[in-house]
Amino acid sequence: MNFRFTQEQVEIKEAVRDFCEKEFTVDVVNKYCEEEEFPWDLYKKAARLGFVCINLPEKYGGQGYGCFENVLLTEEMVSRDPELGITLSLGDFGTDMILLYGTEEQKEKYISRVASGDATSSAAFTEPSGGSDISKCLETVAVKDGDEWVINGSKTFITNANIADFIITLCQTSPDAKPPYRGQSLLLVDKNTPGLDITKLKGKLGLLPSPTCEVGYSDVRVPEENLLGQLNRGFYHTLDYLNVSRVEIGAQGLGIAQGAFDRALTYAKQRVLFGKPLIELQAVSHKIADMAIKVEAARLLVYKAAWLVDNEKPDPGMSSIAKTYAARAGVEVSDEAAQIFGGYYFLSDYDVNRFYRVAKVIEIYEGTKEVQKDNITRWLAR
Repeated sequence: MNFRFTQEQVEIKEAVRDFCEKEFTVDVVNKYCEEEEFPWDLYKKAARLGFVCINLPEKYGGQGYGCFENVLLTEEMVSRDPELGITLSLGDFGTDMILLYGTEEQKEKYISRVASGDATSSAAFTEPSGGSDISKCLETVAVKDGDEWVINGSKTFITNANIADFIITLCQTSPDAKPPYRGQSLLLVDKNTPGLDITKLKGKLGLLPSPTCEVGYSDVRVPEENLLGQLNRGFYHTLDYLNVSRVEIGAQGLGIAQGAFDRALTYAKQRVLFGKPLIELQAVSHKIADMAIKVEAARLLVYKAAWLVDNEKPDPGMSSIAKTYAARAGVEVSDEAAQIFGGYYFLSDYDVNRFYRVAKVIEIYEGTKEVQKDNITRWLAR
């Protein structure tokens, strides 16, 4: 085992850190959180620096790195600020699926615009009646009509839908398939397609600059060539994609844990109570030690899952383990950080509260922690 970063990986981390320190100022973060608007200017800057689609081939505008470098980038961004860090890291949400299963024409049409920062992408799996479980018969149905697919149904909690150039949509294309997931397919739906109705959800607790939407499909017609991957293999394509993307979500949890820990450690060293720094109080020092343990354990799990993606093959069990543990670490470490800050946690001058308000969603999206545990036990049973 080699725990050393390559020189390129060190340079990636340093470049991302420099970008975040320069761009993620208090005023900028507050602006985008208050307005609840996607930070297009930062997204374009990040793209120019090669931080968008870093793990996609240079041929399509990416940087040609792997999952591990994407994890390093995500961890670094999120540890600097979870609101903007996660928002930017999700700008290319779903684009990897086109690389995995798209035709050459689809790759050339869609990927480069996202990599350049001129567009974002979106993927719609979750339905109001199904949540994280996509194995049941989907209510979003696509029916073939000549050389077109006609889509009807709805999706919910869809990232980037209102700003995306396209939405990769999981549909039931064979309603009579047994089991139902053997009759699901993926279709590329371009923005502004007639019948596509997108509503931005408001009142979120966190991730305010990252748009979350409901998507309605009413006789939405897409050409036959917009089928992504094989007909009736959409469920399996989606699982293959999630086995990789969940590693990046794990990196988000890791970034939250690291960022909250960094702030709590600094505060515990500087805050004097009863004539001594907080960190010299045993109750606080034990909290700091427990937080450090969780951060390092999460890091090793996420890094191992990313290494497997790049060097062997995506491991569904390890991806779920990494996502589950890192997400829980983000929740627990940010909670303890809030406890160490005490009343100051509630003041906006202390950005530690942003970590706490964002942390919980990592345990929910891209499959709840309960779904991850189902994945893990199935993996162990095999």
